[in-house]
Amino acid sequence: MNKTLDRTTTQVSEEELAAHLESAQVPALIMLTAHVTGDTSVLRDEWRPNLRALPSSGLDAEAEAAARAVCFELLAPHLATQNIWASVPSEELRLAMSTWLMGAPVEDALAMSEVSFIPNNTDPRQPEWKLADIAPDTALNAVVIGAGFSGLLAGLRLKQAGVPFKIIEKSQDVGGTWWENTYPDCRTDVRSHIYTYSFTQHDWETHFGRQDKIHEYLHQFAKDNGLLEHMVYGTEVTATRWNEDTSTWTLETKTEQGVGETFESSIVVSAVGQLNRPSVPNLEGLDTFKGPIVHSARWDHSIDFSGKKVVVVGTGASALQFAPAVAKVAEQVTIFQRSAPWLRSTPVLRQEIADGERWLLNNLNQYRAYYRFSIFLPRVVGNLAAATVDEDFGPTEVSVSAANEALRLDLTSYLLDQAGDDAELAKQIIPNYPPAAKRIICDDGTWVKTLKRDNVRLVSQGVNRVDETGVWLGDEHIEADVILLGTGFKAADFLLPMSVAGIGGKDLHETWGIDASAYLGSTLPGFPNFFCMYGPNTNTVIHGNLVFFLECQAVYMLDAIKTLATGGYKSMDLRDDVFFAYDKEIVSESAKRTWGWSKTHSWYMNAEGRSTIMWPLPARNYFERTSKVRTEDYKLG
Repeated sequence: MNKTLDRTTTQVSEEELAAHLESAQVPALIMLTAHVTGDTSVLRDEWRPNLRALPSSGLDAEAEAAARAVCFELLAPHLATQNIWASVPSEELRLAMSTWLMGAPVEDALAMSEVSFIPNNTDPRQPEWKLADIAPDTALNAVVIGAGFSGLLAGLRLKQAGVPFKIIEKSQDVGGTWWENTYPDCRTDVRSHIYTYSFTQHDWETHFGRQDKIHEYLHQFAKDNGLLEHMVYGTEVTATRWNEDTSTWTLETKTEQGVGETFESSIVVSAVGQLNRPSVPNLEGLDTFKGPIVHSARWDHSIDFSGKKVVVVGTGASALQFAPAVAKVAEQVTIFQRSAPWLRSTPVLRQEIADGERWLLNNLNQYRAYYRFSIFLPRVVGNLAAATVDEDFGPTEVSVSAANEALRLDLTSYLLDQAGDDAELAKQIIPNYPPAAKRIICDDGTWVKTLKRDNVRLVSQGVNRVDETGVWLGDEHIEADVILLGTGFKAADFLLPMSVAGIGGKDLHETWGIDASAYLGSTLPGFPNFFCMYGPNTNTVIHGNLVFFLECQAVYMLDAIKTLATGGYKSMDLRDDVFFAYDKEIVSESAKRTWGWSKTHSWYMNAEGRSTIMWPLPARNYFERTSKVRTEDYKLG
């Protein structure tokens, strides 16, 4: 069974390290060696990794063998004292390793290197204050709505700071999307070791976590940190209302049985996420179909697909996971795609982590920290240039800049190699929009292999209409026993169906209209003490890490609560001018990015073609702006 890493460091002998050395990822091993010995000569140019290969090196076997041999020779004398190895490298060494890893002294990488390196069993960004110490007489308390990744993190930070709180969750367990989505082969497409809280690493079995293991991790996290006792399960928040007389929020809820209950709280943290409301397409006649209609997020495990004729609508990330599994047993699978997805070569997507590598991650002190660092730092710096429009380039729906064109050629080559001599298939699987206008999906060859199956048909257009026994493609009727919807979520419909009423009864959804926006994805004018986690414009595409952004939001939220407590304030309300200046900036910057410029349809955009989902600036910008609350941005009362 997977387990959270314990807080002890075992003794490692030279013989044990030698036995597992071939499993070590060379970049992590080299940086660990420099860390332990202080010898920067191991940061050799000829051993510098290919960024696209990380956490592997991308080097040839001979170079890897030479690097491992040198590292072993340098590390071996220090193994007996690994319990007292320094937990963090010196600033000089950290910057040298960052420069070596990135291949150049990249400014954002150097600036982000400190927060990117998290030693084993440490939580450097936890609150260093307790509510009882800074405001012993305060009545501040909080309600967190949602128990997914963001809600559990908010709960932990509140608990660490001693702020009384409850977590209200509509489901019967924690996990959010990782509790609700149980379709076949459901997994993350972010590396397991950075799809975790930075301070709570895990003994992952696979390079990319499966749904059941991610849920297990989150449940164990909640249990280990005493969060389960704060849960209110099976309860949905239907309305929240700000009371100006008491400077508190009233939350109205209903249980699955329809029983209502009211909660009072001075602080509300909305952690309902973006991927929790399935999007069902408005297909003519869909309600007349006599067979099962199943959305990926509401999977029906009672269905036996053996011998069935199945129609799949959509080719997003979830469909690329469940459709191959269904195709292995169904008689016929017809897949309707509105637009083809860009795929990124990820050979280890469905592979287990080798036993030797897991041994190193669990037993060699700080190897895990450098393994994570080698993945995280390049990812958080990202390649925003490849998603940025260059007007001098002459942007089109093929590509929008030289960097974007280079990315397109690389991704196209991957797809063409798989299509082989099937020109018709190649035509269908090459997207007709620039890369990063939509999500780029990790792939290990499974998708195109599935499309080549004799029992699979790919249709490059939408369904015309549905009847009792199937779907129509022009004048052609396609029989179906089951219709599967891989059509994603209503990501742009933030906080629905909950109503939120602020100062003077101001309705949040009426205020937003179709363009949801919040300052740093977190706060809004006219809605005091209301904080969003994973709010508008806090998603990333090729320039960040979602869990890191959540950690930044939690830091900001806790600093806001500290501001209230230390000042003896009851409320903090974002200033209008601060919000409007920020919103103008985000709209302007989003228009410069591929997803804001391209006319292709994606869940990044709302019905008016504007992005309320993606963060359009470097991740460093978000980190720095959320590190501390600017009290001048708020009206305190």
